[in-house]
Amino acid sequence: MAIEFPDPRTSNEDGLVAMGGNLEVETLLAAYRKGIFPWYGDQQPVLWWSPDPRCVLLPDEFYCNQRLLRRLRQPCYHFSRDQAFERVIRTCADIPRKGEKGTWIWPEMIQAYLRLHQGGFAHSIEVWRDTHLIGGVYGVLLNDVFFAESMFSHERDASKMALAKLVQRAMQQGWKLIDCQFLTSHLASLGAREISREMFLRNIGQGGLFVAE
Repeated sequence: MAIEFPDPRTSNEDGLVAMGGNLEVETLLAAYRKGIFPWYGDQQPVLWWSPDPRCVLLPDEFYCNQRLLRRLRQPCYHFSRDQAFERVIRTCADIPRKGEKGTWIWPEMIQAYLRLHQGGFAHSIEVWRDTHLIGGVYGVLLNDVFFAESMFSHERDASKMALAKLVQRAMQQGWKLIDCQFLTSHLASLGAREISREMFLRNIGQGGLFVAE
């Protein structure tokens, strides 16, 4: 049974909206529709977040420099969509990250997003060098908004290539924005920026083009 989430505007100063509940498909979809996502540590209940400000990438603001463009054109690389979703999410869970200890993608979260994928709501982009999976990104697509959850890179620029192909898909399909949750220097270098939570909620709740404040 899906959980009824409170208004994300009632979160605390860190963006925490609620605690507890489950990771069933209906619950996750109800959360994403309100701009809320799960993120929690070991031995914690499920924690639900809606930070203010919110990091987003508008597809037409993606910055692709010449080095990345050259890599995308190299014949040793090829790209796929939804062909290795489970490998992408498991690699995102396992790969070490600078400045982070452990993972937040727990086994129960992997199973939850696999169910979303089987239901047609969660998707991945894969980057291959010859037959080797070297990069990828996964997330949830609802109402022309892609809620990106995590990405990984085994080789230089592989996650950037995955994001570039995700943006290409966004342009082709007319997605409004890609949600990146929290701004990092890596994302900022690719054109991501912060907007207010109010602007974010307004845009995920209506169709049409992105509406600025």
